[in-house]
Amino acid sequence: MPAVRPYTCGLDAAADVIGGKWKPRILWALHHGPRRFGELRKEVTGVTEKMLIQQLRELESRNIVHREVFHQVPPKVEYSLTELGESLNIALMPLDQWGADHMTEIEASRPG
Repeated sequence: MPAVRPYTCGLDAAADVIGGKWKPRILWALHHGPRRFGELRKEVTGVTEKMLIQQLRELESRNIVHREVFHQVPPKVEYSLTELGESLNIALMPLDQWGADHMTEIEASRPG
């Protein structure tokens, strides 16, 4: 197995945790409190069930998302942000604002 390379800066570490199309959107959906899987699937428009499961598992393994299973009938599972996840969402807020402020320019410059 190849050696894990060290991060070169904080942005490198953060990008490793939230990299990809879906993770920031999942984190944003959890910003307002715990969500069940079906709720997340509706809020994160376009994500497949398989991809959502994979991304939630990765975020859980990095201690960003907490998965709580309620032992009842029918079974209930909720996802929420950990303290680390909450702090990551706070860090994403300025990026969200930048995107909102420049959305028209960004859309106009998209290829294809």
